[in-house]
Amino acid sequence: MATSPHEGPVVAETDRTYAKVFWRIVPLLMLCYVVAYLDRVNVGFAKLQMSQDLGFSETVFGLGAGVFFVGYFLFEVPSNILLHRVGARVWIARIMITWGLLSAAFIWVQTPTTFYVMRFLLGLAEAGFYPGVILYMTYWYPAHRRAKIIAMFMSAIPVAGIFGNPLSGWIMDLFQGTGGMQGWQWMFIIEALPALVMGLVVLMFLDNNIRQAKWLTEQEKQLLEREIVADQKGTQSKHSIGAIFGDRRVWLMCLIYFCFVMGQYGLTFWMPTLIKATGVTGNLNIGLFSAIPFGCAIVAMNLIGRSADAHRERRWHLVVPAIFGAVGFIVAASFAHNTVVSVAALSLAAAGVLTCAPLFWSLPTSFLSGAAAAVGIAAINSVGNLAGFVSPYLVGYLKDATQSTQSGMYVLAGTLVVGAFAVLRTPARLVNR
Repeated sequence: MATSPHEGPVVAETDRTYAKVFWRIVPLLMLCYVVAYLDRVNVGFAKLQMSQDLGFSETVFGLGAGVFFVGYFLFEVPSNILLHRVGARVWIARIMITWGLLSAAFIWVQTPTTFYVMRFLLGLAEAGFYPGVILYMTYWYPAHRRAKIIAMFMSAIPVAGIFGNPLSGWIMDLFQGTGGMQGWQWMFIIEALPALVMGLVVLMFLDNNIRQAKWLTEQEKQLLEREIVADQKGTQSKHSIGAIFGDRRVWLMCLIYFCFVMGQYGLTFWMPTLIKATGVTGNLNIGLFSAIPFGCAIVAMNLIGRSADAHRERRWHLVVPAIFGAVGFIVAASFAHNTVVSVAALSLAAAGVLTCAPLFWSLPTSFLSGAAAAVGIAAINSVGNLAGFVSPYLVGYLKDATQSTQSGMYVLAGTLVVGAFAVLRTPARLVNR
């Protein structure tokens, strides 16, 4: 087939424009998510001191860690609708500043009840950030560019683990007893400050959409808008809330995401405890060992995200990581007292489950657009993230009941397998574009 003489320059101009968009918005949002995720899961590291200081059982900790997602669930859809109406800049900044203040307030937790209430309020505050960013990406990127970009954005999760876990351990060890406060209290205060700073940065630098971006030329704006319009012609989305919740495809997406989130939060909340159980001592050392699986996850999620976009194939790029994640959990549970084998298996599990999350969003965003995307993405994320409540609570309950994390890891592996089979129920013609 003959190539148009204009095709090369057009492709080059398109690539240059998307590179410009990338450097303007993706690193900023990724940094915001690093801060968000650190404030969401640093309670898993605080547990190493907090549970002993306050007399919390594994079940109390698991319930407190998970109740975050009840508040998250309740405000997720309203939050995304508000973001769609008032704009990402103001709404994402509001989210970050609110959760920064609440995260710092954890220094006053003394009883299980106050722990549950504060985690619930933190969930309310943060609801809408992650699905809001996913929605925001659909304003800028067409479907065939989205998996790679979302994978890069979600690299924030392992980055938060790589830097956040050693940082948390270092803060807890260094500041223990300073000013009459425990190390875990200092950790909550210090790690809340970046959220407040980033909230102000978002207000100054984030643009709501292509048309409002003063750093783009008119030609670049028109190019990006044509790409989005052409992409949306291939979607078939209904725009009423009732239609979204009556769509079987949306409920299938909820099931798939629930299974993957079970693995994700089982890993991130319990990683320090699992590493400690292998015989590693010292909070900083536990943090350093915990960083290894997250480093493996960064490599895997970006390589597989690029492959999914290059081949325009979505289903098997999700199924294979999910199965590998399940295998990692099983091996980690079977060799729970062997540090080398356990860390290697947790690295496989992390690479699998953390790769599933960004690649998953190429499925629903392939058939949802516009107002339907605002509601649909938030609905899928809120229902799926109920696994963030179930997963840590279930692992904690099973650990108290059996005095081992083994059964909890087997349950997480099983849910990943269920999620993999559910992905194959999605028609390839619907998502492979």
